[in-house]
Amino acid sequence: MELGRLEYLQALVTEFQVTDSAEAKEQVLANLANFAYDPKNYEYLRQLQVLDLFLDMLTEDNETLVEFAMGGLCNLCLDKTNKDYILEANGVEPIINCLSSSNEETVMSAVTTLMYLTTTQSRQQTTALPVVECMLRFSLSANRRLSNLASVFLEDYCTPLQVEEARNLSKHTALGIPLPKD
Repeated sequence: MELGRLEYLQALVTEFQVTDSAEAKEQVLANLANFAYDPKNYEYLRQLQVLDLFLDMLTEDNETLVEFAMGGLCNLCLDKTNKDYILEANGVEPIINCLSSSNEETVMSAVTTLMYLTTTQSRQQTTALPVVECMLRFSLSANRRLSNLASVFLEDYCTPLQVEEARNLSKHTALGIPLPKD
């Protein structure tokens, strides 16, 4: 069965690479993200360079591909080897960029992934001032899932000084002020 698993995942990756259909790409990426949930698949997914595929998809214009790629990375980064790989591949920046997505699931996965990726070495990047500012805004969201997750991020991953600094900065910027209508 183990050999079958690798072959099946390889077939998915190949299908993703050769298909021109956006719908088929979305379906395959959703499947790969689901397989990323099972630690039994981590080694195979690394072998097939699925982490790179997910990272590459974060900059796509297709929101659905971004959502599934972000979800896949979120599933994979619990594993130390995968976490190290994502950090070494400069994956934090594209993940941070996903915080501005209009897709709720993409944002939720991005916040969770940043939490999982936070280490002594990566903390400076994962809790950079713009990220903390963003989490402050999210913590005030009417969306309970998002506000709760952002609050946990602020409490568990940021220092009180970082939060205070972000609060002070937010007071002096036009963030969150709606633009005038034409």
